[in-house]
Amino acid sequence: MQRLHIASLLLTMAVFTACSTVPTSAPVPPTPVAADKQNIEKAPRLTTSDAATLARIDEILAGPQRTAAERQRDDARHPRETLDFFGLRADMTVMEVWPGGAGWYASILAPLLKDRGRYIAAEHDPVPESAYARETVRALRAKFDANPGVYGKAQIVALQAPTALSPVTPGSVDLVVSFRNLHNWMARPGQADAMLAAIYTALKPGGTLGLVDHRADRNAPVDPLAKLGYVNEFYAIELVEKAGFEFVGSAEINANPNDTHDWEQGVWTLPPTLRLGDKDRDRYLSVGESDRFTLRFRKPLAH
Repeated sequence: MQRLHIASLLLTMAVFTACSTVPTSAPVPPTPVAADKQNIEKAPRLTTSDAATLARIDEILAGPQRTAAERQRDDARHPRETLDFFGLRADMTVMEVWPGGAGWYASILAPLLKDRGRYIAAEHDPVPESAYARETVRALRAKFDANPGVYGKAQIVALQAPTALSPVTPGSVDLVVSFRNLHNWMARPGQADAMLAAIYTALKPGGTLGLVDHRADRNAPVDPLAKLGYVNEFYAIELVEKAGFEFVGSAEINANPNDTHDWEQGVWTLPPTLRLGDKDRDRYLSVGESDRFTLRFRKPLAH
């Protein structure tokens, strides 16, 4: 792996170290660079959400537009802390890439941005894609249309490699977020590069990209296709940097030390999927949702 140029970005963080090169004969990632949330938020250039935005997020999290099932996952997904780490503000233009038909984060982001900002859901292109993709877009649109007073003018656009890669006006988005999708892009050769390039183009100079995904065992060989759903954190950072982004920092907001990363059906063994059904169900429920990294990147001001 290429050396991660982090030191110049996070001078006040003693817990961060630069990655050493990994020999090709032993593709094992080096010592983690991730720091705890308290320290990372003290880093220079890492702005967090303002108090008014956070107060509004608290109201939305308790709002009637969210189902009981959605609220039950807050303890695993930490939406308030995650969005704060990404520096979300209520007056931003935010594009969420592949929110899914249920729109778990859309139920938070679209109401927050309804009055002063703009929420854009960049979903699969439903025309050439599968019936699943078409149903995903249909379900998300139905969600927004059923409650316009809550979701306002939430927009759905297509962002799918290689068909629809210009979802918005270039340089028009303040913040792009995507949750547990990088591993899907990695599964198709070339798709991750194409998706990241489209995101880079959509962002304003200085804009933020926030990613959350299932974190692989840091001592395991790197799987560039993420076949078990787990992504090596260092490989992810390198992949995004290759697209032109600057790595700003990582946080342990969504970490789960109970996840041993070696399940029979990969990450889908754990909740909420529980692919093995009733087999050892209580065990997997006790583990909880997967161990996840939370990464923040920045599109350079000069590009």
